[in-house]
Amino acid sequence: MQELTNPLSFPFWLHIGLTMLCGGIIGLERQLRGKPAGIRTSILICLGTQTFVSLSVALNIGNAAYDPSRVLGQVVTGIGFIGAGVIMGKEGAVKGVTSAAIIWMLAAIGSAIGLGYLIMAATLTMMTVGVLIGVELLEASFRKLRQGVHARYHRGDNDEGEE
Repeated sequence: MQELTNPLSFPFWLHIGLTMLCGGIIGLERQLRGKPAGIRTSILICLGTQTFVSLSVALNIGNAAYDPSRVLGQVVTGIGFIGAGVIMGKEGAVKGVTSAAIIWMLAAIGSAIGLGYLIMAATLTMMTVGVLIGVELLEASFRKLRQGVHARYHRGDNDEGEE
């Protein structure tokens, strides 16, 4: 695992590249929708988390005094503060909960990469974007269905086609 902290090794760059790709994919989706935590923020959250976790794993090798799970616990706590800031920053209204959840996922993905679970991280990235896009499409179709029913009755039309 020491190679994950060595910038001259291929595994180091593989992990960094995957971290930036995963954060960038999720960030792009958020950026295109004009939401908080766009591309830069998403990459940096993912990259920062991956770095802290990789360092904790590297410190743990050969020394039982270091516990990587403590770093994971602190990541969860710290990311919670960032998420709370996204939620509270909306003029007193409860908005930004999805963006806060995305920040949690970015930290989880960065943690997975930092621990060496690359396929898990890539899968979580695709699932996250799938949920964001899929639920948006589902909500849009519900809105269209609901508007169609209301529009028909507000125009004065009825089911039998009388005018």
